[in-house]
Amino acid sequence: MLDPFYVIVDSAAWIARLLPCGVRLVQLRIKDQPDANVRAEIKEAKALCERHGAQLVVNDYWQQAIDTGCTFIHLGQGDLDTADLAAIRRAGVRFGVSTHDEAELSRALETGPDYIALGPIYPTILKAMAFPPQGLPRLKEWKTKIGKLPLVGIGGITLERMAGVLEAGPDSAAVVTDITRNADPEQRARDWVKATRKFAIQIP
Repeated sequence: MLDPFYVIVDSAAWIARLLPCGVRLVQLRIKDQPDANVRAEIKEAKALCERHGAQLVVNDYWQQAIDTGCTFIHLGQGDLDTADLAAIRRAGVRFGVSTHDEAELSRALETGPDYIALGPIYPTILKAMAFPPQGLPRLKEWKTKIGKLPLVGIGGITLERMAGVLEAGPDSAAVVTDITRNADPEQRARDWVKATRKFAIQIP
């Protein structure tokens, strides 16, 4: 079961700030760091999540995640080109996969993932995207296609848009800048936790 509030941050320091606010599902997405730094961040994030009873998902760095004893990773389409899925499965590590169109969805489903992510749902300022906003109808379509497999919506999702996103069918709404660029990230996270509780009850 995925928590409906899925926070994505780029450091263990952010995780330390947000877990006390009630966050229960967090992705550590580090970019362009030396391997030693990546491993140190993953170890710290893992310890923090274990202390708070939260689920950590490590983005991209599947080998480092396995080496540090993590249980969940997230893979982009590019990661599927190089990730050793057999090694990931042997390690008992669960994984989610990003998708943006039909071809990527088909490819992702062939890997036997533990969840599918679709994005961007709305325009996003996080990074340049090669794909246009998917919109809420696409979320409904994706959920119909994948059935009971958990679906995560990502991209441009704010607290104000959250209810509409989750009502469209996904099990979880991933959020980045609505938290990290907020004037009061901790309070914003607490507001997200409170607002998403009713959706957690509906997940089988």
